[in-house]
Amino acid sequence: HPFQFCGRLCESQSRDITQHFPFCPFYNLALSEGADELRLSNGTGPCSGRVEVKHKEQWGTVCDGDWTIKDAEVVCKQLQCGFAVKALNRAPFGEGTGPTWLYRVDCHGDESALWNCTHTGWGAFTCPHYFDIGVICSGFSDLRLTGGGTACSGHLKVKQEETWATVCFSHINFKTASVICNELECGQAVDTLRGTHFGDRHELIWQEEFHCEGNETHLADCPRNIHRTNTCSHDASIVCSGYGGYRLANGSTTCSGRVELLHGGTWGTLCDYTWDLPAANILCQHLDCGVALLIPSGWSFGEGNGSVWNGTFSCQENGSLLRDCPVRALGHDECPAGKEARVVCSGCPGGRLVNGTTCSGIVEIRHGDTWGRLCHSHWNLQAASVLCHQLNCGYAKSIQMEDGFVEGNGTMWRDAFHCEGTESCLWDCTQVTLGNPTCSAKEAATVTCSAVLMTSLIGSTQKFVFHNFPAGYFCCSEISRCYSIYFPTLLSPGLAESLRLSGGESRCDGRVEISLHGAWSRVLDDDWDIKDAHVVCRQLQCGTAEKAYYLPKSERGMGVVGLRSVQCTGNETQLMLCNTSHYQTEPMGVSEDVGVICSGELLCERYRMFPRVYPAHIVLRQMRLVNGTNRCAGRVELYHHGIWGTICDDNWDLSDANVICKQLGCGHAIEAFVSAHYGEGSGQIWMDDVNCTGAESDLWACPSRAWGQHNCQHKEDAGVLCSDFLALRLANGNDCAGRVEVFYNGTWGSVCSNSMSQLTAVTMCKHLGCGDGGAIATDFKYGRGSGPTWLDHIECTEQHSSLWQCQSDPWDPQSCNNRAEETHITCTDREKLRVVGGEDECSGRVEMWHQGSWGTICDDTWDVADAHVVCRQLGCGSGVSALSEAAFGEGTGPIWLEKVHCKGTELSLWDCPAKPLFGKNCDHKEDAAVNCSGSTRLSVPVILCIILGTLLCLVLAILAGQIRRARAQQRGGSLSKTGMK
Repeated sequence: HPFQFCGRLCESQSRDITQHFPFCPFYNLALSEGADELRLSNGTGPCSGRVEVKHKEQWGTVCDGDWTIKDAEVVCKQLQCGFAVKALNRAPFGEGTGPTWLYRVDCHGDESALWNCTHTGWGAFTCPHYFDIGVICSGFSDLRLTGGGTACSGHLKVKQEETWATVCFSHINFKTASVICNELECGQAVDTLRGTHFGDRHELIWQEEFHCEGNETHLADCPRNIHRTNTCSHDASIVCSGYGGYRLANGSTTCSGRVELLHGGTWGTLCDYTWDLPAANILCQHLDCGVALLIPSGWSFGEGNGSVWNGTFSCQENGSLLRDCPVRALGHDECPAGKEARVVCSGCPGGRLVNGTTCSGIVEIRHGDTWGRLCHSHWNLQAASVLCHQLNCGYAKSIQMEDGFVEGNGTMWRDAFHCEGTESCLWDCTQVTLGNPTCSAKEAATVTCSAVLMTSLIGSTQKFVFHNFPAGYFCCSEISRCYSIYFPTLLSPGLAESLRLSGGESRCDGRVEISLHGAWSRVLDDDWDIKDAHVVCRQLQCGTAEKAYYLPKSERGMGVVGLRSVQCTGNETQLMLCNTSHYQTEPMGVSEDVGVICSGELLCERYRMFPRVYPAHIVLRQMRLVNGTNRCAGRVELYHHGIWGTICDDNWDLSDANVICKQLGCGHAIEAFVSAHYGEGSGQIWMDDVNCTGAESDLWACPSRAWGQHNCQHKEDAGVLCSDFLALRLANGNDCAGRVEVFYNGTWGSVCSNSMSQLTAVTMCKHLGCGDGGAIATDFKYGRGSGPTWLDHIECTEQHSSLWQCQSDPWDPQSCNNRAEETHITCTDREKLRVVGGEDECSGRVEMWHQGSWGTICDDTWDVADAHVVCRQLGCGSGVSALSEAAFGEGTGPIWLEKVHCKGTELSLWDCPAKPLFGKNCDHKEDAAVNCSGSTRLSVPVILCIILGTLLCLVLAILAGQIRRARAQQRGGSLSKTGMK
């Protein structure tokens, strides 16, 4: 066909091919050579106006009598202006000037540039300018309400390119709020509120005012005008009436509690006669709280004191939410007991399995609003087990790719999660994305979790479905009769969640905690022994007790006490079957928090239903690298029999280090260190004379002395440096300005600036502890690098708290074409840390400087590991205690962070995983505080000792002087007598 031939030929030859082939007069493909540009002129902003094209260094217009929304869509996409709202003809934005560059453009809608659409050729037809076409783009691709506790209330934000922009309160009105509520399917607008005070916050501000009439379908349809500003007195908050406005009240976390519904502007308890686990699961996902774990019974979360709304959360088979269902008001006492909706969610968002079953399939995670798959090459069993646990699907049985899973296409993320296996959520693991290679959809990560469909387990007719219960297994003495060992939910609902060990290195060791009335509480005892510990280990399916102990003062809890005393014979199957005293009982002696170390052995070695299944979260031995500021470098430490210990450096070499680096997912070994290069450890020295070939899958497979046998001291502790050890610095400048260099594969190298946004520069500044203001310097005053150029096309988003989480091209020592592409940045507004309200500068309420003001930290999950990092950063030694509930008084200003989760080895609080505080999850009565060991305040005894010591020194000095004078006088008298003779 001539048109097909012409199209192919035009792609392969120059764009002026039409002059040589007269049979292609109209429908040929004209290609840009890179000099062509596009803009919108004479509109209210950069995303509306007359379409103009720059070609051969001259601006001209586009003429079309049949300009459609598909054509406009290409323009909006090319200009990064969201989606097309209107495609307009006949000079709606006035007549342009210059040539008519394009005529009869015909786009499919997915072209990357307007001139890639079919058209008659550049300048092929001269058209009167009253036919000039125009476009109105949305300017944004999405909108949302955040921080209000529901999807239907909160601060208004619109998505501009890949960044969320804040809308000022002065830029909207009530009619605009009505359009927004309608578009979000949240009922009617109830109110528009002044949001939080902006001050000097470094956030992108939307540059247009909205002037809606109230009858528009979408916010993008509303008239608006440009209002350029870099400051905002207050951001805009909107409250919608409803359907879809939910929250959880009176829970121990933001993801558990009594379900409340916002209807008609009023919050009330949801009374749902059909409330069940599937409905609860939909709500948990709607609130970004993961999956539903259980529906607690009784009045676990108290009674509501407001309205009661009668409704059905999911009233249609297609899984629609309550906004599509009828709601009516009830009298306060009209909801029957037990019909109030309640739920405990996992609290772990952003992970799911697709193309398989509920508990098996392709792994997908969510970045922002986009779901994507992970690469199998970046996936391991520990991370898979954490995801299975997060989805309430047990532990990971297998991560082998199965043909039935790997279908279809989609976004492929490069994230690698490095988990220890004990984390509650995948996002609690160390996340590294920077420099990772991509993969195809056929190489996607998969997992098969232990919670599967089991049929005909007892007898030949009864069937059970166990896809929504905690990790477990069945022990069978014969094929037709099996006994449930670790599905206690099947026998007594809630039992699996009633006991746990927290703060340890696995689920089988740590502080004993019990769940009573829907809340976790402490267990105190003054006579805790191995018999009590045996019962705990048996109930948790953790084998036998190896140790029963009291927690040191620095690790004691601060929360509610559930049990005051426990006396077991050692044969009980549950702790509550022992002789116990509840928290109301006065203690007989001094009670202390108790802990347990279990063996972690399985109870049914000989009768396991699945002989190849080993729960990955029951870990007898673990490994970590300490004091290296990064998980891929440091002193080698092993966890064995409940104790962390070290390795002796006798015969320690690169082959041994290589096994450790591979086992930890840290690449290959760069160096094997000896003589306590990363500092001396403490406790046991577990291994000596290790002699690996380098090919072993784990360190325990290498020849060595028996565990615990050695002839070493801690000054001989071994260490390693792995290729995936990452570090960031600014060279040739100062701490917060310079040429960007990253340490990888044992070498410092530069970073290329191609396509780098200011947000990426800001992320680097945050990563370096240099505040949240930064800019890319263009004067190259920090000199040229001399090493490799490791990375190019780094792309960070607002969700990235660390540079290592950002997307980029794979590692390549020649990423830059030349040294002129190296990145230079200057950071401003460096973040600072202080403690306030204590007895000295090493104790008090923790405050951090962020976005131009001092604020506090919420005490949720605040513990001694977090205190260690704060104290070290302040130069105050180590953390003695981590205090909560505003122990040194309530602070003022913003609460910057919540759920800080340091390991204790980080050099800075900014290196620790944490969540920015959104909404009102915390207030200042929950301000976190610390006491550090390096107190500069001198106690009274110390002061007295100093005074007495000083006085003693003075007395001794006086006595010494008198003795010298007396001796001098004696010598003088002797000389006189000699002279007389």
